[in-house]
Amino acid sequence: MFNNIGIIAKKDNQQVNECLQLLVNFLLKRQINILIDASSSVYNIKLNTVVETAKLGKSCDLVIVIGGDGTLLQAARSLAKYHVYLLGINLGRLGFLTDLSPLEIDKHLGQILDGKYIEEKRFLIKARVYRDDLLLSSCNALNDIVIHRCDIPHMLSFETKIEGHFVNRQRADGLIISTPTGSTAYALSAGGPIIHPALNALVLVTICPHTLSNRPLVIDGDSNLQVTICNEKTGHAQLSGDGIFRQKLVSGDSILIAKHQHITLLHPKTHEHYATLRAKLAWG
Repeated sequence: MFNNIGIIAKKDNQQVNECLQLLVNFLLKRQINILIDASSSVYNIKLNTVVETAKLGKSCDLVIVIGGDGTLLQAARSLAKYHVYLLGINLGRLGFLTDLSPLEIDKHLGQILDGKYIEEKRFLIKARVYRDDLLLSSCNALNDIVIHRCDIPHMLSFETKIEGHFVNRQRADGLIISTPTGSTAYALSAGGPIIHPALNALVLVTICPHTLSNRPLVIDGDSNLQVTICNEKTGHAQLSGDGIFRQKLVSGDSILIAKHQHITLLHPKTHEHYATLRAKLAWG
């Protein structure tokens, strides 16, 4: 079913190197054409098909990501526009997205390659930053877009609109706009709810709000958001996507955020969302 498989591996990690060798040997035994991402070619893998990430998206039926959730987030942002299946082998700590263990490659990966798997669609969001009505920059994210203060002890003042309707004006350390995927990441640490990944929803979680009445807000996933940095003498701001710095913000900047592209994750047939939550969040 999957004739061309791409591999993206976290760099500079001995554990990854061992898992990569195991994976390549397994795929070669099944006579599958393997393409490896150029950034992963630092490992001593004897393959002639080393390509750029875009080539993986254009040429592969499936891309296997070795590492933690951060590695898969990066792969998802780069490959979303190519509609390629993604499968994660977890060598990180939590592994909400990369849920296949290296010890399960023979058993579960074999079943997946035989067509026995669960498909799970996840959507990304895109942020566009405007200054004086001109597009300054843009970025996409699978987990979250975060607008937050720089490293100075001052709060931000910002205004939020949803579908053109004024919601509120806040003073806080920042605002997290999270997908259901990201609801178990930074948004969870900031007091947000856990959203089932199948829901079409976005979560707005204020970071350290200067009010006792603030609560996380769950909205329709197809909503268009606008966050504007207010013209007050408060701290400077910056925008991050999936934890990566993207843009410094100044008073008057507007950030437009909306759903943008999808990825499809593959899981073993044994995958179950609530079992993952119990394991990763140490529930009883």
